Amino acid sequence: MKIGITGATGQLGNLVVHKLKEKVPAGNIIALVRSVEKVTEPGVAARGFDYEKPDILKTALKDVDTLLLISASGLEGRFPKHKNVIEAAKQSGVRWIVYTSLLHTDSSSIDLAKEHKVTEKILIDSGISFTILRNGWYTENYTSSVPGAIRGGAFMGCAGNGKISLAARADYADAAVAVLTGRGHPGKTYELAGDNAYTLSDLAAEISRQTGKNIPYKNLSEKEYTEALTGFGIPEMFAKAIAGWDTGASKNDLFDDSRQLSQLTGKPTTPLSLSITEAIQ
Repeated sequence: MKIGITGATGQLGNLVVHKLKEKVPAGNIIALVRSVEKVTEPGVAARGFDYEKPDILKTALKDVDTLLLISASGLEGRFPKHKNVIEAAKQSGVRWIVYTSLLHTDSSSIDLAKEHKVTEKILIDSGISFTILRNGWYTENYTSSVPGAIRGGAFMGCAGNGKISLAARADYADAAVAVLTGRGHPGKTYELAGDNAYTLSDLAAEISRQTGKNIPYKNLSEKEYTEALTGFGIPEMFAKAIAGWDTGASKNDLFDDSRQLSQLTGKPTTPLSLSITEAIQ
């Protein structure tokens, strides 16, 4: 059985390919990427793949039985790309698509949910066997800001007291591999998130504990946080998006206590403390 992985050199895709090699022969894995020269995993086949070029997608998906469709990057225009891939998969005879969506897509106020929601619909309506992995927030979305918070003396955001069920990117990769190599998953939708939920005050307190410094959480308005991010050099479009996601988190859009992720992988999700330790190092 040939398993195709889109975005295989991206942060999540690369982890999936590496972990999948521990479960299936490398020759059964096809990395679907824009730049084939970036595929470095020994034995893994690399094929040119571009979500925006329908003419090459069908060829790239030849002989692929199972496809992990990792959602496209970017703040806008994901749905047309996903639609291109799903249509090409149908034409190429792909039997099963596993799609990485967003936690609680059907009820989330986070702007990213809109394109995930319509992608889920066309996937379900495609007639191809499917599994939907509604991924929660990566811990790395926040821990990437830890060094800056230490330098600046505060961790900033606008998530208020919202609880965020964080899990490391590697945890989500483990879940994808478990589904791709397991049984009984077609037709199912999983809400994936960390075992434990944290506020950004909890995150700041853990940074303080590990560094021995007082690093408080500074809660701002969405507008103030956007302005702070642009002040750090982040383009305004991305700054607005990041602040908007925090506002969604303040409404508990990123909270889930079902523990479906750890149930899939058979192990606890990565503790926040460990992720912060790695960020500090």
